[in-house]
Amino acid sequence: DEVHMLSTSAFNALLKIIEDNRSLFSKGQKRIADYIVHSYDEAAFMTAAKLGDTVGVSESTVVRFAYSLGLDGYPALQEALQELIRHRLTSVQRIRLAASIPQDEMLRTVLTSDMNNIRATIEMIDNDSFRGAINAILHARRIYVLGIRSAMSLAQFLTYYLDFVCDNVMFVNGAVQDIYERMVRLGPEDVCFGISFPRYSVRTIDAMRYAKAQGATVISLTDLPTSPSAAFADFTLCARSDMASFADSLVAPLSLINAIIAAIGLARQDEAYQHLTQLEQIWSAEGVYMTDPQSTGVEP
Repeated sequence: DEVHMLSTSAFNALLKIIEDNRSLFSKGQKRIADYIVHSYDEAAFMTAAKLGDTVGVSESTVVRFAYSLGLDGYPALQEALQELIRHRLTSVQRIRLAASIPQDEMLRTVLTSDMNNIRATIEMIDNDSFRGAINAILHARRIYVLGIRSAMSLAQFLTYYLDFVCDNVMFVNGAVQDIYERMVRLGPEDVCFGISFPRYSVRTIDAMRYAKAQGATVISLTDLPTSPSAAFADFTLCARSDMASFADSLVAPLSLINAIIAAIGLARQDEAYQHLTQLEQIWSAEGVYMTDPQSTGVEP
């Protein structure tokens, strides 16, 4: 018999494939398989050498185990394991996993991870969906921006800047009763821009389902095309969002939102100029910003 080959996109089938092929593994590979099946949340963040030390086999045995699954080496196995668990980890589990990172390496590790997330986002973004989302926003009667829990900060940021060039933007916050009260007038001429990342908010998904049922154009900003929110979206914008300790990494989603804001601003630059000119006059009259950044306003 031959080991069933694993497609690198079939993350959720990984554990089943390991179990189905257990009888074909060597003794050392079975030890690796047992550890992954029972402790995959820890194995996902181990190097090949560390995993080998943990189960009592050589690093080369771990690498061969990855190849035996049809994967392109151990990094592919590690990526598959991380993808398997990234939607399931609780905040407590995230803290425990982050504890394995040495304190003096934390800054570089997190910043490097954020850079990698942006690179991955550049590679996975669908330009047609991006253009379609921009066009829908530009022609919408009203724009409902929905994001709760950790995604609320992204929704607020998008709402704040869209409001400079659009006079029809509504921020939908996370109160259960408020979601549907804010969206009660939503219809086919409107856009619902929903933001949802792991662990996906049930309220956000339900609200996007409601928007779709009302005939609105639904835009989903999420992590994967297979995200629950993408099921209700006319346009799906994907940005990589891996975890950094118990906090979500939202650098790549925020960068994508910046691109949306820039595209909308470019399309409506005359309106933006007029609106911002008025705002600058108000800000100046009200002393909103410091005119001399070098001065603290405190007498020496």
